[in-house]
Amino acid sequence: MSENINHKKGILLETGTNEFEIVEFTVGKVNYGINVAKVREVINLIPITPMPNSHPYVDGIFTLRGRVMPLVNLSRCLGVEEQNSSAQNIIVSELNNYFVGFLVNEVSRIHRVSWSVMEPPPNVANAESVVGIIKMEGRIVILLDFEKIVAEINPQIHVKLTTVSQSSDALQKIRKTKKIMVAEDSKMLRDLLLETLHRAGYINVTAYNNGKEAWDSLTALANSGAPIEDNVQLLITDIEMPQMDGHHLLKRIREDKSLHKLPVVIFSSLINEEMRRKGDAIGANGQASKPEIIQLIELLDTNVL
Repeated sequence: MSENINHKKGILLETGTNEFEIVEFTVGKVNYGINVAKVREVINLIPITPMPNSHPYVDGIFTLRGRVMPLVNLSRCLGVEEQNSSAQNIIVSELNNYFVGFLVNEVSRIHRVSWSVMEPPPNVANAESVVGIIKMEGRIVILLDFEKIVAEINPQIHVKLTTVSQSSDALQKIRKTKKIMVAEDSKMLRDLLLETLHRAGYINVTAYNNGKEAWDSLTALANSGAPIEDNVQLLITDIEMPQMDGHHLLKRIREDKSLHKLPVVIFSSLINEEMRRKGDAIGANGQASKPEIIQLIELLDTNVL
């Protein structure tokens, strides 16, 4: 399989349906998946230039359509390098505005599935590298935390996620009074986000592992009878999450008479021109691409102060 992925997507999914498409591929004897929204194209293995002192996961760099990008040996990253002798495909991806290639054994096909069938990973060693599993056609497909992998090879992402602008004591005092909710499935990114928000002064933050957990909490608050703004002033949500994605969560909020005025900011590695249009269409109050934490905090200030 070697082709531009765009013409394989078919009709674009309606925003907020809680469906997504994955590209299925193999590393060793295991089936994995990556969200189509993260994939720019799939190519056959091409010449790679080694780079001195590069990260252990990186085989080197390659050039594609005038763009130079690193190649991550996904087999080595997953600890199964001895099974990588037949690696023949590169998945070219864009994550956090960062282009990177992932070396895999073989790319097979594209599936359309519902986020509701994606289950959280079991509590086993190294499960933090997995965002979820999908059972399909007699096999299990594992969805990896590609943001975590990219953050490991690109320290600049960690820097951007943890850097906040100087703010006055008066501003921090106001921020401390605001109640914020966060829906983010990646534990690493969730922990970094909470730590950075706390340093910025937003200390009253409640985090949830996915959109469904956030939705259940919001509906419970709405059913309590108190105005929602008394309990939460803003929701930050990722897009790609198991059980319920951020777009579907936002759509349900806008359709609920008790919740529809709640400000919602999308913070996702998937933000591009197309995704930004989709978020705007269903009522996002702001959108920021990971790891631009400074831009996210500016959106929070705009919507809650």
